[in-house]
Amino acid sequence: MDIIDEAQQATERDRPGIYDAYYVADFCNLHEDLHEEIASWMPNCLTAVAALGFGDIPPKAFYTAFNLIQSKGWIAFNIKETFLDYTDSSGFSRMIRKLILLTYQDIYHLERYRHRMSMDGIPLYFFALAGRKQADIPDDFSEKHDLSSC
Repeated sequence: MDIIDEAQQATERDRPGIYDAYYVADFCNLHEDLHEEIASWMPNCLTAVAALGFGDIPPKAFYTAFNLIQSKGWIAFNIKETFLDYTDSSGFSRMIRKLILLTYQDIYHLERYRHRMSMDGIPLYFFALAGRKQADIPDDFSEKHDLSSC
């Protein structure tokens, strides 16, 4: 899944036939027919291949993808280390902490690692998280917890 056609085109060009299906959609405005088609696959794992929380994946899009995963399915992603620190007040940071603290996701593995070096040569640390989904995120989650959304 991706939000831009160019990603699908590159996949078809470089790795034709590698996926059973490839969807290009905005998960903040996922059409009901496509939602049902994806749900019919009964997905049991969600991964994000880029660090979350930089405005590239809005919280609402993450909720939609999260809720498509079956109960007890695996959720794995990486985030910048400050997102688990209470001094970070961004919506995405607060969302991740709430998902963990309110037991929507149980953490099975949490590892801090050096993601890369900055242009100034300063190490940038991130966390890799892997866990199991415990419950769907309610529709009013963002409003109830005063989080930014799409």
